[in-house]
Amino acid sequence: LFPRPSGTSWELKRCSMARGCLQGVKYLMFAFNLLFWLGGCGVLGVGIWLAATQGNFATLSSSFPSLSAANLLIVTGTFVMAIGFVGCIGALKENKCLLLTFFLLLLLVFLLEATIAVLFFAYTDKIDRYAQQDLKKGLHLYGTQGNVGLTNAWSIIQTDFRCCGVSNYTDWFEVYNATRVPDSCCLEFSDSCGLHAPGTWWKAPCYETVKAWLQEGPGILGLTFAMTMYCQVVKADTYCA
Repeated sequence: LFPRPSGTSWELKRCSMARGCLQGVKYLMFAFNLLFWLGGCGVLGVGIWLAATQGNFATLSSSFPSLSAANLLIVTGTFVMAIGFVGCIGALKENKCLLLTFFLLLLLVFLLEATIAVLFFAYTDKIDRYAQQDLKKGLHLYGTQGNVGLTNAWSIIQTDFRCCGVSNYTDWFEVYNATRVPDSCCLEFSDSCGLHAPGTWWKAPCYETVKAWLQEGPGILGLTFAMTMYCQVVKADTYCA
């Protein structure tokens, strides 16, 4: 009923459609990676600030003091910035090599996360038990001389994540040999609020809360953007050659 466009006009139309789709994915991917890169800059900046001004800002673990918050943030921020930079340039230049590199980097991260998740799932009871025992051991160093870093780390974790203790607020009872918690556990902070009733403290366990937060990430979305744009670049090159 409708006449089919001639070969040349049909090819031009397909080329125009491919280029239009490519432009849309291009800007979406650039925006995604710009946010990714800015996030990495922020994480790196915080890590450098902690290393420069609060070098004793330690890990929550008493067994691995070298895994300081500053070092972890610097490594993580640098890696995120590198991936975001490759993604931004690849999107702007519509460079298939950079897009494929970006996709492979995200795929590698995704596979590593999946592998860790599988191992964690297989040995979750042992890992959880060991991690919680180690963290509870570290609670006894809270507020002691020479452990300002660990003290600050626990205060920030409990305040920001609205949690208290490793498995629950009663973990602190053994530390203080009394029914009390640090003031950072309080729903509304005030001096000596940790001496009040449990109804005024956060109830969420810090271990589970932080673990759930760490498991979230934008990896799958990045993979989708990278592969979609790579395919669109290939399609546009094919139709518009």
